[in-house]
Amino acid sequence: MASASDPVKDLADEPVDHRFKGLPPDAQASGLTVGQLAAERRDLHTGGFTTPVLTLDAEALEHNLTALGAYAARHDLAFAPHGKTCMSPQLFRRQLEHGAWGITAAVPHQARVYRAFGIQRIFLANELVDPAALRWVADELAADPGFRFVCYVDSVRGVELMDRALRGRTPAARIDVVVELGAGEGARTGARTDEDCRAVADAVAAAASLRLVGLGGYEAEVPGADPGSVHAYLSRLTGLAVEFDKAGRFAADLDEIVVSAGGSAWFDAVADVFAELPELSRPVLKLLRSGAYVSHDHGWYTRLTPFNRHPEEGGLRPAFRLWTQVVSRPSPTQAFVNAGKRDIAYDLGLPEAELVRDALTSEERPATGVRVVKLSDQHAWLETDSAEDVQVGDWVALGMSHPCTIFEKWPLIPVVEADGTVTDYVRTFF
Repeated sequence: MASASDPVKDLADEPVDHRFKGLPPDAQASGLTVGQLAAERRDLHTGGFTTPVLTLDAEALEHNLTALGAYAARHDLAFAPHGKTCMSPQLFRRQLEHGAWGITAAVPHQARVYRAFGIQRIFLANELVDPAALRWVADELAADPGFRFVCYVDSVRGVELMDRALRGRTPAARIDVVVELGAGEGARTGARTDEDCRAVADAVAAAASLRLVGLGGYEAEVPGADPGSVHAYLSRLTGLAVEFDKAGRFAADLDEIVVSAGGSAWFDAVADVFAELPELSRPVLKLLRSGAYVSHDHGWYTRLTPFNRHPEEGGLRPAFRLWTQVVSRPSPTQAFVNAGKRDIAYDLGLPEAELVRDALTSEERPATGVRVVKLSDQHAWLETDSAEDVQVGDWVALGMSHPCTIFEKWPLIPVVEADGTVTDYVRTFF
């Protein structure tokens, strides 16, 4: 009997074609698949790649995957990295291989992508009230006894809508939920007060199609977040878990209670507070959900990472580099490269010029005196200190902030070794 297909490995069988920016045109002309192109181990700069082209540093990627996997294990945290960051089944698999419990999603489409590539545990960090999506989840649970799905609830009305969508199904549907504690007035989602959380829990208890398995939240939404306010919010979260357990609010048939929090800016606070959680009536799944770590970045998360506060715990490395090319040099202080808002993440700051690769000599040098000052749709505006900083045809490498909006612009991303050899390609599904 033939072995079952592996959908992640099958990505290598996709043809190299017009869907994928920056890849060598001759690869499509030759009818190569992604796997065949990877096997050729082409050089990024001499192998026919066109600009702009986004790359991932192979060593930085592996370093980051190892760093957060080790951190979670060291602090006795289960880990469900937020998959919205990369939406890459290949990276999901590597995260799981580095010890992840499952993958977090934000919306039903993401969960459907996860399931298409075999993810067995999904934490959906939103209240799910779409009837069609709820029916899909129920069908997945019925078809696969090994599938685990957990989502937020944060309102009595939301619970009623969920139960209405699931009631009367055959076989009977029962979806695991955690009450989301909001991070404060003016924050994002979540029940604002402890009493609101109790009311939501009561509503879940009255809904035959739902099972209360824990509490969750997102500490980065604390207004004016600082160590004190973040720790206080997380202590409220764990305090509610203790209270709910003593009051018998969690479903009687649970094997474990879920307590979940954690983005990429405060996972140290999560580790601190969750470590102080007292013993409950059942084991506790302390679930961390950081996602941006996988690639890190050159700005926003470089400044915010908890490893800045705890360098002894490790660190992360920026893995992205966007190679662009100077296509106009109209004055000694102005140049334009051929990548703009369609290619560059810009919601958390403009990119930073890192390297210049000379078009004539292939020599690389730091991009000293070169700054990105503005973006158009297909151009980045560079300001330069002198006429010698860059010339037409030079490649300019840019570093960017916010991995979530970097990944989403590139459906296939070359993975590059330190010597410039492209050894793999990461596929994304946004």
